[in-house]
Amino acid sequence: MDATPRELSYSQAIQEAMALAMEADERVFLMGEDIGVYGGAFQVTGDLVERFGADRVMDTPISELGGAGVAVGAAMTGTRPIFEFQFSDFATLAMEQIVNQAAKMRFMLGGEVSVPVVMRFPAGSGTGAAAQHSQSLEAWLGHVPGLKVIQPATPYDAKGMLLAAVADPDPVMIFEHKLLYKMKGPVPEGHYTVPIGKAEIRREGRDLSIVATSIMVHKSLEAAELLAAEGIDIEVVDLRTIRPMDRATIIASVKKTSRLLCVYEAVKTLGIGAEVSATIAESEAFDYLDAPIVRLGGAETPIPYNPELEKATVPQVPDIVAAARDLVRGKR
Repeated sequence: MDATPRELSYSQAIQEAMALAMEADERVFLMGEDIGVYGGAFQVTGDLVERFGADRVMDTPISELGGAGVAVGAAMTGTRPIFEFQFSDFATLAMEQIVNQAAKMRFMLGGEVSVPVVMRFPAGSGTGAAAQHSQSLEAWLGHVPGLKVIQPATPYDAKGMLLAAVADPDPVMIFEHKLLYKMKGPVPEGHYTVPIGKAEIRREGRDLSIVATSIMVHKSLEAAELLAAEGIDIEVVDLRTIRPMDRATIIASVKKTSRLLCVYEAVKTLGIGAEVSATIAESEAFDYLDAPIVRLGGAETPIPYNPELEKATVPQVPDIVAAARDLVRGKR
């Protein structure tokens, strides 16, 4: 018998999760621009319209505000919509429905109504899509009580966290880095879930904790392998969930290593790294620190179209190696 684990790409894992959810629950349906016959801007929905029909894989007009509003309203009336934005940047067009409606209805109606909507956001740079199609806006939505915000970094998590999101009674925002869609990894068959609100230690280490999100998890793991050749032992924490944040895992890691580097693609100022840093500063782990906390985030600029400039605006493996090396060797 072949014991080799089955591998799927990140996008295939998402598609499989959506298909499983739709097969298991007739209340689940998909909405979004060009997700039907075209298969989605990044081909993630694929042939699901042929399998489930246009009534459950619904192409929407070019209006993110309108589509998000329909999804929120549908969720409030008992269905479980999965709404795909073509690019995470277009969340800006639907903030009224996301922030003022989806996030607040359970509270404002005394818990009598829930909003079990899932919204998917292809995010991040690296595709040459320039300033209006390459942003990482997860911190915006992570600031809003009532929303759950996740960033799966592997195909396994992409499937399991999406299935957990569909089952969740509250609105869940999923940020999927566009460069991860083709990445392959082991993905079990059938239904399973990965808990929302729980970080994962991707690499054990003793000298420095890197808390990273999304594609930066993989860049941090690559940096950790390079640093291991220098005798520097890095622990890599995949945050996975922005809200609610797994503070306990972060604190435990920093207490072990006594150093913290936060790595994320979004603009450094007021980003996820600030919240991770504050978590340590306000906890017992602060007394364990042997060096200042360092944030390594995106540059203070819109994402350029030029591919070399685009790379220069977000952390790359050499940047992580340099920052980690300086922290461990006391140059920070």
